[in-house]
Amino acid sequence: MDLWSAFQAIILGVIEGLTEFLPISSTGHQIIVADLIDFGGERAMAFNIIIQLGAILAVVWEFRRKIFDVVLGLPTQVPARRFTANLLIAFIPAVILGVLFADLIHEYLFNPITVAAALVVGGVIMLWAERRQHRVEVDHVDDMRWTHALKIGLVQCLAMIPGTSRSGSTIIGGLLFGLSRKAATEFSFFLAMPTMVGAAVYSGYKYRDLFQPGDLPVFAIGFVVSFIFAMIAVRGLLKFIANHSYAVFAWYRIAFGLLILATWEFGWVDWSTAHG
Repeated sequence: MDLWSAFQAIILGVIEGLTEFLPISSTGHQIIVADLIDFGGERAMAFNIIIQLGAILAVVWEFRRKIFDVVLGLPTQVPARRFTANLLIAFIPAVILGVLFADLIHEYLFNPITVAAALVVGGVIMLWAERRQHRVEVDHVDDMRWTHALKIGLVQCLAMIPGTSRSGSTIIGGLLFGLSRKAATEFSFFLAMPTMVGAAVYSGYKYRDLFQPGDLPVFAIGFVVSFIFAMIAVRGLLKFIANHSYAVFAWYRIAFGLLILATWEFGWVDWSTAHG
């Protein structure tokens, strides 16, 4: 492992950890940054699977008490069963559409220009969602109905378009469907667990031949860095949303997306050979 490979792993691990659970699109940032530092191809595909697992492990650790309580309560407690059922209901749409369309989306939409456009459009929608009058029906994730879960699961599918943001789709969807800001954020985190683990297992099996023993040190660095920065991001977001709206993330998405589009329009950066 050379120093440049280690540096690439650290940079992409930081990007994944910080952006995976913020509503700004981790996939979009990965595509853009990986293109800028020339980290692409089959090796990058395998690397992304590993660092996503690092990020999701951070959420599992952060919510370990809730997970433990739900698992223990499944045999006897109605709230635990309802919470688990809601996660499964919200998870199913992404499974179906992911199996059907993941390869097509990866082939045609995984490029910086698509990401930039999705960042801008998503930011505008976030601003609209935050400025409309909220009607809170659900204060806590344990109070959600199956209809809330299904609708959030459907909007999560929009995140298959790179730049849209899985967390952004589920959080803003939750707000639109009557969840409090805290409930929408927490359910987004919980839904990320089966969604991301499922995607990683599916991709890991499908691309198992891409994993080479020589890449282990680079992958290990990315995994650890992603875990650490995802933990920082999750804790920071939970504190932030207690007293703030998501408008700052919307403006960031719009500014970043417009910057990428400007570099493309004026030829400052050559995105013509951009890769996922």
